[in-house]
Amino acid sequence: MYGEFHTIKFVSELCDGHMHCMRICPTQAIRVRNKKALLLEDRCIDCGECVRVCPNNAIIAMTSSFKDFSKFKYTIALPSPAFYAQFGKDTTPSLILEAFKKIGFDDAYDVACASEAVSIAIQEYLDTNKSPRPLISSFCPAIVQLIQIRYPNLLDHLIPIESPMEIAAREAKNLKMKETGLKASEIGAIYITPCPAKMLTIKNPLRKKHSFIDGAIAMHDIYPTLLQAIAQSNGSNDFKEVQGLGLGWPIVGGQVACLKAEDCLAVGGITDSVRILEDIENDKLKNIQYVECHSCPTACVGGTLAVENPYIARGRVLRMVKKYGSTPCQDREKIRGLYQKNFFSLTGKIPPHPVQPLDEEISKAIEKMQKKQGIHDKLPKIDCGACGSPTCLSFAEDVVLERVTLDDCIFVAIKKFEKLSSELLETVLRHSEKIDSNIEIITS
Repeated sequence: MYGEFHTIKFVSELCDGHMHCMRICPTQAIRVRNKKALLLEDRCIDCGECVRVCPNNAIIAMTSSFKDFSKFKYTIALPSPAFYAQFGKDTTPSLILEAFKKIGFDDAYDVACASEAVSIAIQEYLDTNKSPRPLISSFCPAIVQLIQIRYPNLLDHLIPIESPMEIAAREAKNLKMKETGLKASEIGAIYITPCPAKMLTIKNPLRKKHSFIDGAIAMHDIYPTLLQAIAQSNGSNDFKEVQGLGLGWPIVGGQVACLKAEDCLAVGGITDSVRILEDIENDKLKNIQYVECHSCPTACVGGTLAVENPYIARGRVLRMVKKYGSTPCQDREKIRGLYQKNFFSLTGKIPPHPVQPLDEEISKAIEKMQKKQGIHDKLPKIDCGACGSPTCLSFAEDVVLERVTLDDCIFVAIKKFEKLSSELLETVLRHSEKIDSNIEIITS
């Protein structure tokens, strides 16, 4: 389950306690103590926002390294469709796929076409299944973790359809096993990822025993090498140009554009996703069939491991969709047949992953909750963060859990200092007359 593994790592030697990460974390999963950032693992959803803002590169994404793939006899690169938008307008998806072979991969496989297949499968599920509505996309691991932590009642709303990257990896491996005679374990499928959260579905996939993907490389790690290979290319390649609406998946609304859009919503960013999830929980969106959710405000083109400005990348995606999207890359009837054979289906339940309670014993937890509220009532409630906790309420909880003391609030400390100073002044004034009188007796 996701909560047992995280895709970000804090390097304390590089951290100087600037608090950028603490302030941006959407789930208040970071604290700063003694000028070092600390992660509360039960709250982290691996969105990677902290990676993006750290000025010292003290938070790193735990993706794979190139040496991890030396054990495979054959390697296949599977670039996220968002990767196509990292290059200039004259660099087509087919040229990018060809460039992977020039830098050492044995082959490359397009994921955008698999996205179109998954879109067809989603629509089939919506048309034939009477599960709770609206259904929620399950392709952003950070959103799935957010639901596990904060909205466990909505876990049954997550659509049980396999992700495009998994479909592409499975198809690519099956194809190469037939062509080469190699075993599945000898073929490495490597995803080129826009965010660290994708590693969650590789290391600890939900609803199934293992992932078809063997590792993930960050976009920004492989981009310079690939850019150089493209620059040295003569423009010829062995790949057909990528087609279909699946090219639009990496932007907000890309999934919905492939469906009956009038019955769907698309939302980007944790803040807006939370608002939509709360509306679903409060039964306000019963007439909506499907909600596409992304943790990044601009979806995958704005992933923390991407290179290009997300708004420029979004424009490139729209141009690609306009140029190549009108020609389908999938046979709809064939995909429907595969859907009916459960080719896209995921079984099993997604477990909740709630934040750790204040105490395992209910009576003690209630007592600590009351203490937390009492402490919060005494605080200034300005959420300055100077204490190393993101809000006054989270600081009150940290006090109750004995992670800090009340004096760590600078305003409490100042009040205590003011009281001490006042008492000291009163003591001096109270004894000053006696001291003056004694001095007079001595000098007379």
